[in-house]
Amino acid sequence: MADTIYVLNGPNLNLLGLREPEIYGSDTLDDIAGRMEDRAKELDLDIDLRQSNHEGHLIDWLHEAQARGAKAVLLNAGALTHTSLALYDAIRSIKTPVIEVHISNPLTREEFRHESFVGRAARGTIAGFGALSYMLALEAAARL
Repeated sequence: MADTIYVLNGPNLNLLGLREPEIYGSDTLDDIAGRMEDRAKELDLDIDLRQSNHEGHLIDWLHEAQARGAKAVLLNAGALTHTSLALYDAIRSIKTPVIEVHISNPLTREEFRHESFVGRAARGTIAGFGALSYMLALEAAARL
């Protein structure tokens, strides 16, 4: 599984394309997944894209990525980014590199979004480029 990139998405990201399009754009998670899968093939990589509204699922999937020898994890934890010490601990407990991904730029939004527990544990962060943030993170992960 060394050629697999996990793409994990947290709460409310199942609503992309419908939820606040002025912030998150009109692309759905399926739209993003399709583009990522096409690019991953060009890079000789596989994508394992998942979404959950439950913190524990994200933690389990981070552990699974480590256990299965994934090349990297791209993590858009949604609002859990700003609140979850459990995700911070999970990222710190695995050796698999994690890249934090955000469609919007949290630093230009409400004050409570300025702190990222995920970012403190992640290898790097890509934010503010809309759906393109995922593609930029994939390119970075491919080069790790």
